[in-house]
Amino acid sequence: MHLDQWIESVPPTSVYALIGLIIGLESLGIPLPGEIALVTASLLAAQGVVSPWGVALCAIAGAIIGDTIGYAIGRKGGRPLFEKLGRRFPKHFGPEHLATAERAFDKWGMWAVFFGRFIALLRIFAGPLAGTLKMPYWRFLIANVLGGVVWAGGTTLLVYQVGKVAEEYLKGASYIGLGAAVVFGAGSALVLKRRAAKSRAAHPEQSGGPSGEPVPPMQPAQPVEQPAD
Repeated sequence: MHLDQWIESVPPTSVYALIGLIIGLESLGIPLPGEIALVTASLLAAQGVVSPWGVALCAIAGAIIGDTIGYAIGRKGGRPLFEKLGRRFPKHFGPEHLATAERAFDKWGMWAVFFGRFIALLRIFAGPLAGTLKMPYWRFLIANVLGGVVWAGGTTLLVYQVGKVAEEYLKGASYIGLGAAVVFGAGSALVLKRRAAKSRAAHPEQSGGPSGEPVPPMQPAQPVEQPAD
């Protein structure tokens, strides 16, 4: 079962805790599909299953808390922690991934934590790497809170609004589609009927006699025998 199907199968009251947990673990540094989980929960909110504000608050809390724990782990473990993770999980924490994240921190500084929310690779690196690089906590906290609010809250509300609009459109489209199908069917039947009438008029010998019954094919004339001399 895929993550989105799993989220849809749990009780509505459990969705909030599940979203906060998934996003928190991803922010902590565990490679989980937090964005997919957030979009799925937001679509459930658009369907009225859960509250969009509840989803947004749980997602924001998970993002901020997870990043904070990741920062503490990175500050304590340092670079050896990433080297160990790289050997064990090369697809997620390999040297090339770490180098890309470090270049982002060199370029953006504290705002790498903020922008990292919107980039899957940086989302699992931002907290631990900020701690490893000994970024001052107050700078990290500002970028962490702003990034969590904008990414988690903004994504939830955006997907929720799009889902509501799409739901209304699909409801209207169902009636439009039904009407179009009826018109198309009637038009197709009329066109076929006219073509059949034209075909019968052009080839009356193939359409039947006056009574509508098919005209039997003419038998070839028998040769007349000549009297013998």
